[in-house]
Amino acid sequence: MARGKRYRQQYDKIDRSRAYEPAEAVRLIKETSSASFDETVELHIRLGVNVRHADEQLRGTIAMPQGLGKNVTVAVFAEGDAAREAEEAGADFVGAADLAEKVEEGWTDFDVAIATPSLMPQVGKLGRVLGPQGKMPNPKVGTVTDDVARAVGEAKAGKVEYRTDRQAIIHLVIGKASFEHRALLENYAAVIDEITRAKPASTKGRYIVSIALTDTMGPGVRVDPSVTRPVDILEGSPGVTESAAPPPAERAAEAAEQPATA
Repeated sequence: MARGKRYRQQYDKIDRSRAYEPAEAVRLIKETSSASFDETVELHIRLGVNVRHADEQLRGTIAMPQGLGKNVTVAVFAEGDAAREAEEAGADFVGAADLAEKVEEGWTDFDVAIATPSLMPQVGKLGRVLGPQGKMPNPKVGTVTDDVARAVGEAKAGKVEYRTDRQAIIHLVIGKASFEHRALLENYAAVIDEITRAKPASTKGRYIVSIALTDTMGPGVRVDPSVTRPVDILEGSPGVTESAAPPPAERAAEAAEQPATA
């Protein structure tokens, strides 16, 4: 695939043989973002899990501490008091059978769908439309609930769903290129911390195989997958004091205590 001059110039700034420390990777992403619009920053994590086994398929939600830098559009399937609460909480679209019919016809101009349990018999029929887009309400990630006001508030604040695809990769947006360096790094740290905590008990060998950061129009940057603790990820970013991270000797001792991975 032919690339333009601007892309090649940004590409040359990155050492393809290196896996960068998270703080340096974020700096490079910001430095190589040169499009005329505010580019989206994406995080891609390849895991050493077998997604053919149900107990090794990861799925959950993450509340981005610095938000996503975008207006999240929320559709809520509810009626009665729940519908009123959803509207008061800031939901963009609220309805029951009428909203379900609109979606069934192919309309999906929203980022997150939330439903009350009582309306799931109707919403469940929309799996053909919402499933492939990852927008199907699911009780496991908090989008099937009677507390619609809370769910709408969390979605608007930057709570996002994640899951492994067929290649055991998780793809997530963590913000915009215009974000401050530390803000992007905090969102990155929140994701890595969540994925680390969600490690399936049955997983053997290396868990986080590789990590890459990229923006909409720029080249990808490989990130060191061994740096997973939030305190280590944030070390070296603006606003982090030396006392916030353990001294090198202590980190080395902790690393020595960790079991070896395949």
